[in-house]
Amino acid sequence: MKRKLPNITSKIPPVVAMAAILLLWELVSISGLVPSYMLPSPVAVCKALIGDLPTILFHAKFTLLESFYGLLIGIALAFIFATVMDRFRVMDQAFYPIMIITQTIPTIAIAPILVLWMGFGMAPKITLVVITTFFPITIGLLDGYKSVDPDAIRLMKAMGAGRMQIFRHVKFPSALPQFFSGLKISASYAVVGAVVSEWLGGFNGLGVYMTRVKKAYAFDKMFAVIIFIVIISLLLLFIVNVASRIAMPWLQVEKEKNHE
Repeated sequence: MKRKLPNITSKIPPVVAMAAILLLWELVSISGLVPSYMLPSPVAVCKALIGDLPTILFHAKFTLLESFYGLLIGIALAFIFATVMDRFRVMDQAFYPIMIITQTIPTIAIAPILVLWMGFGMAPKITLVVITTFFPITIGLLDGYKSVDPDAIRLMKAMGAGRMQIFRHVKFPSALPQFFSGLKISASYAVVGAVVSEWLGGFNGLGVYMTRVKKAYAFDKMFAVIIFIVIISLLLLFIVNVASRIAMPWLQVEKEKNHE
């Protein structure tokens, strides 16, 4: 019971804050300070979300596929680049500035070029997701590799361990916390990147649906899609948290010991 009490009390502030935001939103809508067609009430948005849910789910299927494929490719590329950059200093010096440059270019500026090169299919959307998710994971892994205790590496070498054994038993496990920190950021970026790319062209997806309802001035449906995207992003973060607990059970044990 003592362990559960801090968990329950820690959830009260965000719930109260969210309730206050919704209440303020409702009051502003009712008061008429902002026209209802520009800022629909939370009730109207919920009705639009429930009423248009089948259509939203249909378009969400394409956005989630683009996000999943892009995130998967981003993780694979990040692992390869971070490992090579950690192994070869010259590669670190060569590629690190290039990765920084890729993050200074707004995604909204890259998307039209990708659509022009790759068409209106899934390819430009997946590519944009890869670009937006690649950097946080790479930097997380790279920092994790560099933060390994040198004494642990020396001990492994003294015991006759090879480079692959040191990487498998010391470097990679030590980099997992930073990897999952980067993955949390990338998971939220993945959906946003896919939606942004869909704004500029395509046949299906939440971004395409948002463009259509915006042109129809159906702002209640527009807000409904935004809330749906927020829910998807929160679910992805939850999945990443669960995966991190499974991959790093020792951290959970340490937390439980600290609470005792």
